[in-house]
Amino acid sequence: MGRTRSIGRRPGWTAGPAHGHARAGVAAFVAASAALSVATVSLARADDALPQLFFGDLHLHTSNSLDANLFNNFTLGPDVAYRFAKGEAVQLPDRRRAKLDRPLDFLMVSDHAEYLGVFSMIRRKDPRVAGSETATKVSRFIAENPVFGPEQIGKLTSLLVGDPLGADPALRRAVWDEVVDVAEQMYEPGRFTTFVGYEWGSMPNGNNLHRNVIFRDGADRAKKILPFSAIDSGEPEALWKFLARYERETGGQAFAIPHNSNLSNGLMFATVDSAGKPIDATYARARARYEPVVEVTQIKGDSETHPFLSPDDEFADYERWDKTNIAGTARTLPEMHVGSYARAALKTGLLLERLIGVNPYRFAMIGSTDSHTSLATADEKNYWGKTANMHLGTDRSKGEFIHSSDPAGQATMNWEQAAAGYVGVWAGANTREAIFDALRRGETYSTTGPRIAVLFFGGWRFGDVDAGSSNVARAGYVKGVPMGSDLPAPIADQKTPTFLLSVAKDPVGANLERIQIVKGWVDAAGRAQEKVFDVERAPDVKGLREISAVWTDPDFDGAQPAFYYARVLEVATPRWNAIDATRFRRKLEPGTRVTQQERAYTSPIWYRPPAAAAGAARAAEPGSGKPAQASSAGQNAD
Repeated sequence: MGRTRSIGRRPGWTAGPAHGHARAGVAAFVAASAALSVATVSLARADDALPQLFFGDLHLHTSNSLDANLFNNFTLGPDVAYRFAKGEAVQLPDRRRAKLDRPLDFLMVSDHAEYLGVFSMIRRKDPRVAGSETATKVSRFIAENPVFGPEQIGKLTSLLVGDPLGADPALRRAVWDEVVDVAEQMYEPGRFTTFVGYEWGSMPNGNNLHRNVIFRDGADRAKKILPFSAIDSGEPEALWKFLARYERETGGQAFAIPHNSNLSNGLMFATVDSAGKPIDATYARARARYEPVVEVTQIKGDSETHPFLSPDDEFADYERWDKTNIAGTARTLPEMHVGSYARAALKTGLLLERLIGVNPYRFAMIGSTDSHTSLATADEKNYWGKTANMHLGTDRSKGEFIHSSDPAGQATMNWEQAAAGYVGVWAGANTREAIFDALRRGETYSTTGPRIAVLFFGGWRFGDVDAGSSNVARAGYVKGVPMGSDLPAPIADQKTPTFLLSVAKDPVGANLERIQIVKGWVDAAGRAQEKVFDVERAPDVKGLREISAVWTDPDFDGAQPAFYYARVLEVATPRWNAIDATRFRRKLEPGTRVTQQERAYTSPIWYRPPAAAAGAARAAEPGSGKPAQASSAGQNAD
């Protein structure tokens, strides 16, 4: 299969400074166990001109979010969230202290735009809202509903439809300016990056269409707007128009990051627009421009793929949330999965590009937490729950998280929460501009929590010598392109693509069990196919600390468009609920999962046949409005 392995070699990473102290690279960890005492992992490539690896979270809620506040996060605001992410110990309302075992490099507080900060103000009887009709309605509803879940959130949201306080421009301006100011105060370029952002919470009929909006900019531009919320419009197309207007009027940059497609009941990656019309090139261009990244793993489950879609993938059944939509108002049916998972969406994108010349689903993949506790932790041993009423130490694995209002549906239980995930990004510096640009170009990947270091390159002339190189990163950039890129045109006499991977375990995490490449393509009959290839596996159950390999596609057809991404699996480890049971001497709920294989997914590398690439370049220009006719019937698993 044209592959090779280099174990225990240094893949070209060296120690890099961060948080005011030197941080050990992965290779140094292999050579010296002293690296285990280092507070966090930041991997810098040997050449300072090449990017460094940073880890962070782009999806975190504080007491400013309506639902976080209703779930008992009354007082932990954005300032606490940033301090926790920096590695500080923070005090919780119950007087306990919480602390990350290793600091993060960046964080975006993404509180819900809908009623941003209003419920926190009502709780503390802020004079700007005290005595208002909204405060009265909310206080009465809280008193009548002592236990909150997504169903109650939906009812309260419906109760507040048309409420003037949520649309009060003066109040919204005051809260938004405070949000921006805290992000500015906590930003330390080169040391810790904060992003201004928020969450847009569209949820038609209880189906999740949420997006997080991330800005490249600071207060000088971000304060010129107010967050565009689902109260303004629940259609993604309207959000993209807002982002375009922001860029046009301020000179800034922003994009949206969809998440929890697994709870959308097929709407997130549909082949029709919000009006039910087939996607055309205009829609596809806007989506590709303003949604270049998708969050594929987090607390509310994993959205890489599903066993129904990928029956031959033995690792497809991972942290599934597939019983209902996000509100529990409708069951999830098998035929909905094709529009709910990232791998299927990448395949749909190939089909759509053949039809309309533009791929709306050409996206990078990241993880984040979506924690509503203000605590950005994805560590199984230090998991503080999805919400503040599920903090460490409570009997939190019991009970329902999403109640199904469909009599034939099933509830999603609290123990099904996943302690996940984080973003890994290769950027030139720990700054807003550098990290944002790396995200947009796709040089980023998803991890379910462990800080696994992953390099993934595609090209036409990688060989065994590159996998064994003392500087894999340099070889990758010199001979190929990184994750998130299109393969360059084939080189003469090199007609089959080769891929260079170098992976190192989290220095304080589990060993590596295997690395794989997931390929999707459109065959000669016009059907989307997929296949998972094992590139390297550990020789025993102990696993490996590092793996470097070159892989050649054995089934490549230069006439067929394709994508490739790497998936890295750790050896099996206990889930947070099993750790809880041992720590607090509690019995596990019947039927619960107690182990898992944590993992990382890179962003894809795409191959376009020369003719298709030329056609796509023409279609990417404004003017083409040809509608798409792709359907789930065009998807197959090989």
